[in-house]
Amino acid sequence: MAVALRALDKRADCQVAAVSRLYRTPPWGKTDQSYFFNACAAIETTLGPEALLDVCLDIERGMKRERIERWGPRTLDIDILTYADVVLSAPRLELPHPRMTDRGFVLMPLSDFAPNLLVHGTTVRDWLAKADVQGIEVADQDSNWWHAA
Repeated sequence: MAVALRALDKRADCQVAAVSRLYRTPPWGKTDQSYFFNACAAIETTLGPEALLDVCLDIERGMKRERIERWGPRTLDIDILTYADVVLSAPRLELPHPRMTDRGFVLMPLSDFAPNLLVHGTTVRDWLAKADVQGIEVADQDSNWWHAA
């Protein structure tokens, strides 16, 4: 994740504006696998939503991401959760991310820097209050963890 964030930040058309703490999360969906690490970041960009998605997918491929099994083990998974106030339902990208408000492992890191962000008319903080966060723990308190690697 640190390598991916640095790759985005190095681009002329992207800048990392905020990063959450790093979280250790129990597997979700397919539970017979190792824990995951999760984080969220705010990216300032001149790219459109689908162009940003292409950049993120290129980073995943460069880091040997293989899409073999849904919710299965992976080296890296970059999702675009929101993009300003854009609401989009396209074959490749749906904004806001259609399942983000149900996932504590998304909402917890996102609330580190955007607790008042509105998603479907409700703040991230309020979505988080309703989410299952059992087993999610902070792995690194320092939001600069991505600079250290």
